[in-house]
Amino acid sequence: MRIEGGVGAFPATEKHHKKGDKMEEYQRLVQEALLGVVRNILQKTAKDGLQGEQHFFITFRTQSEGVRIPAFLKERYPDEMTIVLQHQFDDLKVEDDCFSVLLSFKGRPERLTVPFKALLGFADPSEQFALQFMPALMEEKKEEKHGAAEIIDLASLRSKKS
Repeated sequence: MRIEGGVGAFPATEKHHKKGDKMEEYQRLVQEALLGVVRNILQKTAKDGLQGEQHFFITFRTQSEGVRIPAFLKERYPDEMTIVLQHQFDDLKVEDDCFSVLLSFKGRPERLTVPFKALLGFADPSEQFALQFMPALMEEKKEEKHGAAEIIDLASLRSKKS
């Protein structure tokens, strides 16, 4: 079985964004389920190690809440970063909401902690398996302000008299 893509399999039309529509909720639920797939894959890997040619490319937003990476990596990758779990990683730990791993950078081991909600992509090229995520679906929605007044400078609307 080959799984590709992720959330967003349905067309985004005005019909799907009507007030009271459930499309966004469905997409969020699908994304949570797919993040669960990644969590399960990483849990199995933490327990049994990589199998055969298996290896993972994991892309995440470096500025997401809960991401803990060394400052030099945040500086080098201010928005997103892809890590590879293949030959040289250690101490993979998987929790309900995040994973952490020791990776070597310039010969020095560094612990990275990544919440699942920060993921942008997960791939195992050995199996042609890939998932893409939309982190915006997982973020808490900020309350929208209704009826906010717009301030207009009346002087800018007046015609200049010569």
